[in-house]
Amino acid sequence: MTTQKSSDPASYDLPKKIVNLNDIDSGLSGTIVIHSTRQGPATGGCRFWNYPDTQSLHQDAMRLAKGMSFKNAMAGLPLGGGKAVINIPQVNFDRAKIFRALGRAIQALNGEYVTAEDVGTDIADMTNVAQYTRFVAGLRASSGRPGGDPSPFTARGVFECMRVAVEGRLDRPLSDVTVAVQGAGNVGFQLCAMLHEEGAKLIVAEHNSAKAAAVAARFGAEVASCNSIIEAKADVFAPCALGGVLSSRSVAKLQAKVVCGAANNQLAVPEVAEQLADHGVLYAPDYVVNAGGIINVAGEYLGWTIRNVEDRVNAIAPRLKNLFAVADQNGSTVQAAADNRAQALMMATALDSRAA
Repeated sequence: MTTQKSSDPASYDLPKKIVNLNDIDSGLSGTIVIHSTRQGPATGGCRFWNYPDTQSLHQDAMRLAKGMSFKNAMAGLPLGGGKAVINIPQVNFDRAKIFRALGRAIQALNGEYVTAEDVGTDIADMTNVAQYTRFVAGLRASSGRPGGDPSPFTARGVFECMRVAVEGRLDRPLSDVTVAVQGAGNVGFQLCAMLHEEGAKLIVAEHNSAKAAAVAARFGAEVASCNSIIEAKADVFAPCALGGVLSSRSVAKLQAKVVCGAANNQLAVPEVAEQLADHGVLYAPDYVVNAGGIINVAGEYLGWTIRNVEDRVNAIAPRLKNLFAVADQNGSTVQAAADNRAQALMMATALDSRAA
């Protein structure tokens, strides 16, 4: 494990610390990026994914860690932002051994980073991490307490934000719209269930054909290809897979007038927020709407009750509605309104800590 520290830890773009993970015995290869500890220990899930090269892995980790800083600040959590990203080995490997090695690396950071589940990881992985460190959440929930799979809370927050966005932009209820959902993993599937119960029509795209078929059978969804879902005839586009799906090229094809989904880092580059607005699309910033999962993680780690978590998840949609109003008042994109708010919250926390 090697560590690099930022020469400018006050910057919102530069991380505070980068920890390179290389454990030959287990096959662990990846990075932990600690973007900020202004609000508290850097907290964010561990992603286990196939990356074509080291540069792609590090770029993803950097963007995800920064997003966690903004997400945690916006949600009012006493946590900074960080992310662990592990490359799936291309040869046979012992999964438990990899995550135990990750636990040792996290323990060596002495509480500066707290991990949990993310894309490609689950409760069993976090249980292995927990064998070597207490700086982990996403463990099996005890009775009446937060914990376990955080995806139901993420899906709930996205669902309620979608309701606010649809009613505000389209002046229609969710029962009267078609939603194109990209990705039917844990969050995407549960979002589809909520939308189906509400009466919305569904179009779904998913790399795993069995998952796509399950959504179609259970919720009466139309199945689209992963390449064509962006241009589906839908009122709402809900990215719930990996990031970077909204680019200049894809926005030009987008037919939906509302974008609200669970995926992190949906914008390929920041300028896409302006392009969406020019295209007449209302974009709900991802790190605002998908905070339900990290709220559950915070509740588990900090010892809150389920009611505490639910109350904070219920506050996500009103927060988004307020950002819509601020953006309208200032003539800015909603993304800009959210970024400004998050940075102000981070700065206020930093000033408060210095004064103390």
